[in-house]
Amino acid sequence: MCFNIMFIFFVLLLNKVELFESKHNVERFINPLSDAFINSINSLNTTWKAGRNFHPLVDLEFLKSLGNAYDAELEKSIESTIVSNRSVNLPDEFDSRIRWPKCPTIREIRDQGSCGSCWVFAAVEAMSDRVCVHSDQKTHFHFSAENLLTCCQTCGNGCHGGSHKLAWKYWVDNGIVSGGSYNSHEGCQPYYFPPCEHHEIGPRANCTKYGPTPKCVQSCQSNYHVAYKKDLRFGREWYSVASDEEAIKTEIFNNGPVEASFSAYEDFYVYKSGVYQHVKGNFVCGHAVKLIGWGTDHSTNTPYWLVANSFNSDWGDHGYFKIKRGVNECQIENDVTAGLPLL
Repeated sequence: MCFNIMFIFFVLLLNKVELFESKHNVERFINPLSDAFINSINSLNTTWKAGRNFHPLVDLEFLKSLGNAYDAELEKSIESTIVSNRSVNLPDEFDSRIRWPKCPTIREIRDQGSCGSCWVFAAVEAMSDRVCVHSDQKTHFHFSAENLLTCCQTCGNGCHGGSHKLAWKYWVDNGIVSGGSYNSHEGCQPYYFPPCEHHEIGPRANCTKYGPTPKCVQSCQSNYHVAYKKDLRFGREWYSVASDEEAIKTEIFNNGPVEASFSAYEDFYVYKSGVYQHVKGNFVCGHAVKLIGWGTDHSTNTPYWLVANSFNSDWGDHGYFKIKRGVNECQIENDVTAGLPLL
């Protein structure tokens, strides 16, 4: 009798474990671009809403290829000054687009296309912003993502990822020429890769796997009448910003947008609105972005960083996203880099 009861109990327990494991495996292998994944996030009633940014049939390896997959050993070899200034009386909310309205690059959302060049884009975007900010909004120079991507041989692996710290160091040591987006004919070296279509239907070509990285060319396009060496603009200094909320806010407030890298998880790619925090899915890659401000979402009482991404304006909240501030969400406050232009 006792044996039979124990046997029945064991069978019930085994079935419960199998059901748990089955449910766990289904959830673990769910397509992170699917409606099921999106709906499962929205059912959590967290601080943000998920939605369609990429077609569900997009290769997940493509998402990984968009990131900043640099060699960690490369980062360890870099020595940088760490700035930890902390201002008092900083505003509760700050937006660089409003603070410096005559700096159009601050409002620009670029598209890295089918290349893992986020580390490049966040760097040249912030550099362009800072030239304008530190010239009292009078000087506008659109730093070339193409030039930094192809010519900084020490930065990493081009479209396969690189170090944003070394990108800022390269700016100081070697300079970067001007250049607009793909097919813009703007500046010395426009970007090589065309914007790509993340959605199922759209005017652009479909996103494909990255690269290869174009070769470094030290000359300008034929319709640009400035010599390559004369077009180079340099940074005066570069530095890391302390992993401290107030130090990061102070740096943005005083000097303009900064570059930051963070750990991107599968749920990040379906972000649409609200204040992002990781709630579901596996780690995908390191990803570099531009921090332009901060604030608080009063509907959920959640402090956030305001961030510009480089997946074009149809991703996320018109190309931007907000991420939880002050708790080092996804390590967003761990690795912030900036510098000052040589004017």
